[in-house]
Amino acid sequence: MISESLLSFFSHENNQPSGVPTGKDPLCLLRAAYPDLNSLIRGKSVLDFGCGHGDQAAALAKYARVTGLDTSLAALARARANHAGIPFVSRLNAEDAFDVVISQNAMEHFPDPGSVLESMRDALVPNGLALITFGPPWYAPYGSHMHFFCRIPWLNLLFPEKAVMAVRAKFRHDGAQRYTEVESGLNKMSLAKFERLICESGFEMVWRKYTGIRGMAWLTRIPVIRELCTVHVTVILKKSV
Repeated sequence: MISESLLSFFSHENNQPSGVPTGKDPLCLLRAAYPDLNSLIRGKSVLDFGCGHGDQAAALAKYARVTGLDTSLAALARARANHAGIPFVSRLNAEDAFDVVISQNAMEHFPDPGSVLESMRDALVPNGLALITFGPPWYAPYGSHMHFFCRIPWLNLLFPEKAVMAVRAKFRHDGAQRYTEVESGLNKMSLAKFERLICESGFEMVWRKYTGIRGMAWLTRIPVIRELCTVHVTVILKKSV
């Protein structure tokens, strides 16, 4: 049996998924990931990739020329209603090109993340930057994103998918039977998978920060262990010329 002290250790706030800003600033999570965010975007053309309801895009627009991109027509309608003057689109034109593409807390959800990275690269000017931050990755203590009903770490490694989905069905009534079918979907994005996709995408990684359990960065540098103990991934990628 897992002790309460162990559960408490892995339930630390730094080990939890960070999908929604907790403060009034829509950029608080993005600034935490990129302390030099202002210098990276100021005066530039920015694509908010997966803009949702547009709050982050609107906040970014104070510093840059921003376009919001999302596949959800309902989300785009709300974004346009709440933030007039900012272009919110469901697809890009061939001639569109941006200095910076931003993706926050989405990379573990895209059904085809390899194609998404290619789309990000195609949307950038030569030497343009992609700021990608997400977590937790798949093998993190709460990589299954099931912490809302079960605090046991590594639930997806300890129990079969069918068993996890059966219990989840008592809390979510969406009919999901696989991790790929839950809200937003889960593509089982591990560190190794993410790094491989970056290599295949034609991007060059110019900076990265892997956040370990309880902020212990040394855990993210140990082979194998890093997959189990990295709770958040933040990178800056450059489009190779």
